[in-house]
Amino acid sequence: MSNLKGKNILITGGNSGIGFETAKLAIGKGAKVIITGRNEQKLIDAVSELGPDAKFQVADASDIEDSIKLGNYLESNGIKLDSLFLNAGIAKFAPIEFIDEQFFDEQFNINVKGLFFTIKHLLPVLGKGSSVILNASINAHIGMPNSSVYAASKAAVISLAKTLSGELIDKGIRVNAISPGPIQTPIYGKLGLEEEQLNEMAGQIQKQIPLNRFGNAEEIAKAALFLASSDSTFMLGSEIIVDGGMSTL
Repeated sequence: MSNLKGKNILITGGNSGIGFETAKLAIGKGAKVIITGRNEQKLIDAVSELGPDAKFQVADASDIEDSIKLGNYLESNGIKLDSLFLNAGIAKFAPIEFIDEQFFDEQFNINVKGLFFTIKHLLPVLGKGSSVILNASINAHIGMPNSSVYAASKAAVISLAKTLSGELIDKGIRVNAISPGPIQTPIYGKLGLEEEQLNEMAGQIQKQIPLNRFGNAEEIAKAALFLASSDSTFMLGSEIIVDGGMSTL
């Protein structure tokens, strides 16, 4: 991976899981990182651990006003981004019979609408040659029962990687997506399931992974930083699948 020294990278949902690991690795490669999230104390704790090359801004990934404020903050401080990792997201699973409008809207508001408008409002600080990375999911491909809303939201993200690539190419901005498989991150504790249900679900999923294990956040972070670096300059509108073979074997 090329050196990221002096590069400015913004990571949404950067205080834990994949976002935090990406920030940590990026700083290790010489980048300066800005992380966002909803919980100020968690962001403070994360930046304290990441060190002086990390900053934070409180921003709800589903709130368009927050994305406007984030863009204004970057512009007013003269910060140009070399890379933007749209990592923040939510995953909830349920059979269609139990899904209501709130369940549907919550996932699309964060995973799709918030992502889209964050890109829109940060365009002024994305320079020529910058890289936008979208965090999608293999659920968009595999037809897993009870994942209909989540999977549809991530299919929309993959579509955006292609359509926005065509739209932003004249600005010199590359857009690509990463589709992780099952990854050990705090998101699994936010699925709305009891611990027994979570353990049962995890066991069933692991049986479907040829490598016979869940991935870890660092493995996705490495893929994200590859797309952020000059090593990936010929990649545009692409999707990198990192899933231990679950969707491909």
